[in-house]
Amino acid sequence: MSIFTVGRLCLKLAGRDAGRKCIVVEELDSNYVLIDGNVRRRKTNVNHLEPLAEVLDIKKNLSHEAVKELFQSHNWPVWDHNSKQPAEKPKKHKKVKGQSGKSGKKDQSAKKEKSAAPKAKKEKSKKAEDSEETA
Repeated sequence: MSIFTVGRLCLKLAGRDAGRKCIVVEELDSNYVLIDGNVRRRKTNVNHLEPLAEVLDIKKNLSHEAVKELFQSHNWPVWDHNSKQPAEKPKKHKKVKGQSGKSGKKDQSAKKEKSAAPKAKKEKSKKAEDSEETA
């Protein structure tokens, strides 16, 4: 017989719910139990639970609402699911080709400035330099 019987108060050791109190709601097999309380209701490995001395008298497969009332009567915190409301996605504005918020003259002047800049002299390849030195 396992120490993790229905109604056993436990402390979660692993995962995002580590350090929180929970209660065994159902014994699934020798290695797994269903827990609820100040954690998400889920199947958990018994190696991830630390049994506490308290055993509460509850029915097997107790609903979350009943577990919530039980925890509140003992002044223990209870995990409450806060579902997020989907936010509206902003609409994308299509850009019209050829039109922009600013005048196109600025873009043209930038192109002219680039062309007005002096071009750097290209370096001669080593072969060309060697042929000049030998000549």
